[in-house]
Amino acid sequence: MKFFEKHKDMGLLLLRIGVGLGFILVHGLPKITGGPEMWTRLGGAMGNLGITFAPTFWGFMSSFAEFGGGILILLGLFTRPAAAFMAFNMFVAVMSHFVRLDPWGRVITPIELGSVFLGLIFLGAGKYSLDYLIFGRKKSDTLETMQNVNVTPISKTGT
Repeated sequence: MKFFEKHKDMGLLLLRIGVGLGFILVHGLPKITGGPEMWTRLGGAMGNLGITFAPTFWGFMSSFAEFGGGILILLGLFTRPAAAFMAFNMFVAVMSHFVRLDPWGRVITPIELGSVFLGLIFLGAGKYSLDYLIFGRKKSDTLETMQNVNVTPISKTGT
């Protein structure tokens, strides 16, 4: 188990690659290139939350969240904010499926993906990311390292 604990950042990288590429190529790109008709249809899902104005705008924002968010998650750049937008997008998708009374086979995918994004909000991108490269170590990493260092106490008398 020490092996896996030692390499958790590699696990986060693999997760980000798979989810990021999936959202770029399978979810986001077809919606971005689908144009205003598709955006209006997608944006209509916001009506499930009581937001009925500007469906084309909301549909474009959803498409952009999936495509752009996929790129950001793949790169590990602004991972937490990107994951938050993606989690909200999955929440809207879940609500849309519930309202249409879709079978669980259709509802479960956005639930699972939303869970992944919620996890990324808490975990962050890990060491192998642009977040780590640009913003450096997190305070918790530094504290963890400091806790693992053996320090000999110095007496107050100086002896």
